[in-house]
Amino acid sequence: MTNMTAQEIRSAFLNYFRSKKHRIVPSAPMVIKDDSTLMFTNAGMNQFKDIFLGNRNTADPRIANTQKCLRVSGKHNDLEEVGHDTYHHTMFEMLGNWSFGDYFKREAIGWAWEFLTKVIGLQAGRLYATIFEGNPEEGVARDDEAYNYWLECFPGSVNRILEGSKKDNFWEMGDTGPCGPCSEIHIDLRSDDEREKVPGHNLVNTGHPLVVEIWNLVFIQYNRKADGSLEQLPAKHVDTGMGFERLCMAVQGKKSNYDTDLFQPVIGEISDICGHEYGESDSRDIAMRVIADHLRAVSFSIADGQIPSNNRAGYVIRRILRRAVRYGYNNLGMEEPFIYRLVPVLAGVMGDTFPELTSGREHISRVIHDEETAFLRTLGKGQRLIDKEIAVIRREGKDVLPGSVAFELYDTYGFPLDLTQLILKEKGLEANITEFEACMKTQRERSREDAAVDTGDWVVIAEQEETVFTGYDQTEDIVHISKYRSIKSRNREQFQLVLNRTPFYAESGGQVGDSGTLSNSRETIRIIDTIRENNLIIHITDRLPVEPEAEFTARADAARRELTESNHSATHLLHFALREVVGKHVEQKGSLVNPDRLRFDFSHTSRLSREEIAAVENMVNEMIAGNMNRDTHRDVPVEKAKEMGAMALFGEKYGDSVRVISFGPSVELCGGTHVENTGRIGLFKIVSETAIAAGIRRIEAVTGKNAMEFINRKLETLDEVEQILQSKGRVTDTATRLVQESAQMRKSIEKLQDQIAASLAEKLRPHAINAGEASVILYNAGSESTEVIKSMAGLFRNSSENTILVIGSSSAGKATLTVMVCDKLLQNGKVDAVGIIREISGEIGGSGGGQPFLSIAGGKDPGGIDRALEKAAVFIRSMLA
Repeated sequence: MTNMTAQEIRSAFLNYFRSKKHRIVPSAPMVIKDDSTLMFTNAGMNQFKDIFLGNRNTADPRIANTQKCLRVSGKHNDLEEVGHDTYHHTMFEMLGNWSFGDYFKREAIGWAWEFLTKVIGLQAGRLYATIFEGNPEEGVARDDEAYNYWLECFPGSVNRILEGSKKDNFWEMGDTGPCGPCSEIHIDLRSDDEREKVPGHNLVNTGHPLVVEIWNLVFIQYNRKADGSLEQLPAKHVDTGMGFERLCMAVQGKKSNYDTDLFQPVIGEISDICGHEYGESDSRDIAMRVIADHLRAVSFSIADGQIPSNNRAGYVIRRILRRAVRYGYNNLGMEEPFIYRLVPVLAGVMGDTFPELTSGREHISRVIHDEETAFLRTLGKGQRLIDKEIAVIRREGKDVLPGSVAFELYDTYGFPLDLTQLILKEKGLEANITEFEACMKTQRERSREDAAVDTGDWVVIAEQEETVFTGYDQTEDIVHISKYRSIKSRNREQFQLVLNRTPFYAESGGQVGDSGTLSNSRETIRIIDTIRENNLIIHITDRLPVEPEAEFTARADAARRELTESNHSATHLLHFALREVVGKHVEQKGSLVNPDRLRFDFSHTSRLSREEIAAVENMVNEMIAGNMNRDTHRDVPVEKAKEMGAMALFGEKYGDSVRVISFGPSVELCGGTHVENTGRIGLFKIVSETAIAAGIRRIEAVTGKNAMEFINRKLETLDEVEQILQSKGRVTDTATRLVQESAQMRKSIEKLQDQIAASLAEKLRPHAINAGEASVILYNAGSESTEVIKSMAGLFRNSSENTILVIGSSSAGKATLTVMVCDKLLQNGKVDAVGIIREISGEIGGSGGGQPFLSIAGGKDPGGIDRALEKAAVFIRSMLA
């Protein structure tokens, strides 16, 4: 073991493979865009997937990097293990080296061995290698080639090269596609005494926390077809991945990833904030590990442009952050936001390698702070909901919370099961876990059924390296189908077509994909949508052509494209105007561009004023009126593009060369389609400006004909308002005067209602009946307003300690029941307003609910009010007996 820091270990890896003629490339974003099959980068090979699939060639047959990854869902779901053990993480770094049709097993194995034992000095006697044992059923022999190369690393050693099953030693990209045998390298970090007692080879792949895999060498030599069969790939590749955190643990002589210098600064800060030392308590240690890990996952996601939300990737990030907040709340007693305070420490640890953490530090902290604040409020709301349910089950003489209720708290309100269990345990109760798990299973099965897709093999008509996109210059072209496949879901079957050339723009960069037709003299096929997947431009249709080998004319819907282009070009002008009017801190955080409207998300901390919105609109419309021509530069080196002043978008990964779009002073990197000159946009109008997350604002706008229609609708509405108000001057002056008069009348009405409520209260006090410790008032108030009754309930609640009020009223053929229980009576847990309402609301043919102190029910049978009052008297006496 050595004293190398994490930074030194990372540099040693990259320098070693640089010496082996590998090109060192930057990490791809952890949050994946424009790939419908994957939300997050979960392995270093993700950014090279299209090369493995044969959809793209590379000029660099040897590549290496360190890749930021996230594994929380699907096949690689480590979330529930994180923090409880010492070596699983959500966000982690994966060191990797790749060969695309260049070197293979000999070099991959030899270089891995040399790096581990010679460069960073791991003890060879602690290392083990695994190889694939073979699978006769699939015609795959034992990987003797890898075994023989490993023998050169372990000469004369016994039990150092182990055979593994398909589960551990045969890697597959998915149900179909490139795959092959792999060799894992494991290390035994136990003490010499423990190693003497139990040999390390008995613990490989058994889940032992100190006998762990550190590097996986994948030899991609097969293609898995849809029918499950394997075929040899024309070129063989190497894909390796090494867990950086585990490597640091091994090199630094630690027993836990969390004891390395990657985590200890953050854990130390958590300890200082919460006032508990790490290492004193198992439950607190788990909480600190969870928080330190989840901080990384959330911070890197936000840095890549993915904010917590309720949709897809955003929901995953929100779940991770809430899990961290929950552990701080439950185990560390942290009832105020604090995780946001850890971001500067994380940036100090990892910011040199990943500068986006440093540059985005304030934004990341702000987003986390707001999310923490919101979820802590949710935890408080959940506590109140559970208290209400506890009152119900106690009243029924039970001690088990139904699993369906626990599931509703979890699914609807985001209240975690373990916290529900903790609260119940403190009150001597428990939840029905079996029923809860059944609800979870039903939900998962429903989700799986909805998402299930059966993907067929590609049927290749003509070999084609890459589709030629001609849509920048035209919307029509003569094409041939290169390959196609079937996609079956539960409700329909569609087909995906790849063409040799296409004018159809594939959805990416916020711009929707084109639709249109493929046609020839025999038939016309409707193209529903165009998407990009693994660098393939895929055209989606409901049916295959009768003769797929024929020549077709591909026509993108030109009118739809033109509307989309107007909105896309308008987003560029909007971005420029925002930076001019609001400030240079404004950066694009996301967009949606379709034929009907545009949506633009940008960094800013406060709501735009009316004056700012007007100034932005005016500037965009002036640029439109200026009829600025589009200036397009293709295949521009990234650095040169930046020198031209091009704006690079947050969280996007760019290639070595890019496309630059300019409209006068607006200069951006962009792969989308645009109008030839700004005059084609016609008109620009902002429809709304709102907040979507901490420090992120969203503008929605329309252009051209849609902008004119929007303005005309507004003018028509204004005319109607003028007529209704009979305004003779400015309509705003008339409306302001009416609002003020209405407010004065409302105050007068409320004052009168309070007087009526006070009078009614005095009238009813003498008619109270005794029910144990309570004084109960039952009254049919006829047509009295609900507002007066609620006001009277408030008077009784504030002036009495033992009153229960049950009032019935009716209006327009509808019945209302109002129940109030004074706070002191609630403390004994015997009775509350919700329980009474549930008991009696059936008498008026209705239902209701509310708070323990005040609940209201509505129904359609006013004739049942007296019955409900009688039933209330009997029920209250029985509960207080």
